Amino acid sequence: MTDATPFAAQLALADAVREIERHVATGGWDGPARVFALVRTARALAAEPGLAEQLPPEVVERAGQDPLHLTSVEQEGLPAAQDLEELLGAITWPPTVDGTAVTVERVVLPPAAEEGMPTDPDEALAYLMNHPDRQDVRIAVGVLRDGSTWCAVRTRAHDTDDAVGEGPDVVPGLVEALRSTLD
Repeated sequence: MTDATPFAAQLALADAVREIERHVATGGWDGPARVFALVRTARALAAEPGLAEQLPPEVVERAGQDPLHLTSVEQEGLPAAQDLEELLGAITWPPTVDGTAVTVERVVLPPAAEEGMPTDPDEALAYLMNHPDRQDVRIAVGVLRDGSTWCAVRTRAHDTDDAVGEGPDVVPGLVEALRSTLD
């Protein structure tokens, strides 16, 4: 493994997370959490040659040029769960899956606004939903078995592809929760 390999893997993951976030964004806001398996496209094509007919030609071409290119596979029929933490706790991935990604929407407030939040869950929800400084965000996070991570965050107030914040550890708690599904 060369020094460039971890960086190249992170670049492939960043591309996959961006693609997932943009795909989910086409459905608008107020959607459910969505979970994706991430697989190396070239390896998937080698194992299942018929897959080439199901993928866009540009994806097949890119996989031929970049062995680290990732294809995301949205998971359907997920186990019922009360919240995202419970859902992720119920998921484990087979070794053929190179990584995983999730998208979820949340309401965030500046730290100062959180100081006045009620402790009662119903009152806290009302407080969040009615606070003038609230921001609705969509978070997309991906992790690979090699440890690479990438996050993308879009706000409803600035809902354009060029206004998505990105980085490897923007949402560390969610990164760790996803990482645990690969153990």
